[in-house]
Formats: sequence, C-alpha cells, structure tokens
Amino acid sequence: MRIALLGTGLMGTQLGRHLLAAGHELTVWNRTSDKTAALVVAGARAVDTPQEAVAGADTVVTVLFGPPSVRDTVIGPNLLPEGTLWLDVSTVGPDDTDRFAAAARERGVRYVAGPVIGSMVPAAAGELGVLLGGDAGDVAEARELALLWGDPAKIRTFPTQREAAAGKLVVNLALAVAMQGVSEALTLASDTGLDRDVTLSLLAGSMLAPAVAAKKRQLSERDFEEAQFTADALLKDTDLILSATLGLHAVQAAHDALEAAQEDGRGGEDFSVIADV
Repeated sequence: MRIALLGTGLMGTQLGRHLLAAGHELTVWNRTSDKTAALVVAGARAVDTPQEAVAGADTVVTVLFGPPSVRDTVIGPNLLPEGTLWLDVSTVGPDDTDRFAAAARERGVRYVAGPVIGSMVPAAAGELGVLLGGDAGDVAEARELALLWGDPAKIRTFPTQREAAAGKLVVNLALAVAMQGVSEALTLASDTGLDRDVTLSLLAGSMLAPAVAAKKRQLSERDFEEAQFTADALLKDTDLILSATLGLHAVQAAHDALEAAQEDGRGGEDFSVIADV
C-alpha cells in the first residue's frame, strides 16, 4: 500500500521501519525534518508538508505528540481526503477521540484509534501491545498494519475510539504511579540511611518489582539520559489522565514529579528520572 506516516519521533520511526520491511511504499513527514533521516535511509520518501505526505495515500498513520498536534496537523486543516483509512497511534484523551471521530465522519474519513503499549525494545521487535478502536470493518483493516509492530496476543479491539484511548491512559497511569512508588521508596531509604542498592533489591521482591526490573540499570547507576520513554511524554499523558477524571492523588504526585524533572531541564531523559533522589 501507499502509506503516509506523520510523526517520526522515537516510536514513529520504529513503526515506519516495520512498514518498509513489509514492502509498503512509505512517505514520511515530521515537524522537525531531520527526524525523518533514519527512515529515508531505510527507503522512505520525506516531504516538507503533511499535505504532500497524504496525497495519493491509501492509509495515513499518525504518531504525533498529543491532542494539540493531531488537531493542528490533521483536524484543523481538514487534511485527509474522503475514504482515507486513518490510524492514529498518538496518545490522546477519550474526549479528544470523540471530537476527532465527529470530524472524520463529516469528511468521510475512516478513523481508527490505535495507541500502542510498550517502549522501544518491544517496538523494534514487533511485540508492542496495540489497542484498536473504531468501526469494526476499519479496525479489521487497521489490524493488518498493527500486526507489523504488535504481538498478536497483545492486540485488543474495541467498538469505539474512546475506549481504546481510555485503555491507553489506564496503562500509563499504572506506569506513572508505579515509578512514583519507587521514587518515594528510595526517598524513604535515603532519609533513613538505607543503602540504595539494598533498597532496590528489597523492592525487587515487592509489588513494585516489575517497575524496578524494567529500569534496574537506570535506577542503580542513576543514569537516565538514554530514554525509552521520556519524562516529557509521560508528563503529557498524566495531564490527559488528570483532565479525564477527578481524585487521582497518586497520579497527581507523579505528575508533579515529572513536571519538576522538566523544570530541571531533564524532560528529555527517561521518565524513571523521577526516582533520581
């Protein structure tokens, strides 16, 4: 197929590699143009505008940084022609998907929400979780692409885009709260004189074990510069979570810690930087 990929950051680049490996004709665009370089080397064609990217495309895949980017790039300019299958991998809120779905219906665009679960390692291996929501026929078509980067056992389908978006926020809530728990445990250990590595070994046998295992090297070495998922990105997602409902005190604590990391100039580091106590 002729596919347009809008957004070639860390995740978008990985998805683009899978599309090229499957033999699709790929045109790519990114607001910061130099981020398309890796995919161009791999065989994609880069263009200067989203309009050029989607011209003649059978399917458009967007991997953009949150709702404002989707609105500015796709919805506001009425970017997509009638009949286009639009698979939006961006993390957005449930209310955002309602608005995007309404706009897509007006244009005759087939909109599927398809956020992914996982970081760069499963993305490169084609083992991501994928949540697909929308019209059943459109979801079935989008699933064929999602199988390029998703583990079939981890692909879930939903009857609405809203449910797919909500599912992604639920998963990222757990991510943020778990790392905030690790951070607070390390703060307690530091303040009471317990060795950091001993603390991590204790947490490895606790309910926080998966979070510690996933970030063992970073937490032990206190080196967070190589980011699988940045503090900036998770801060954006906690904003979406807090906008969707009230009374999430643990998420608010994680949000505040991520915001502090950003204000300290560390937003581009791995989100586990919040545990750098």
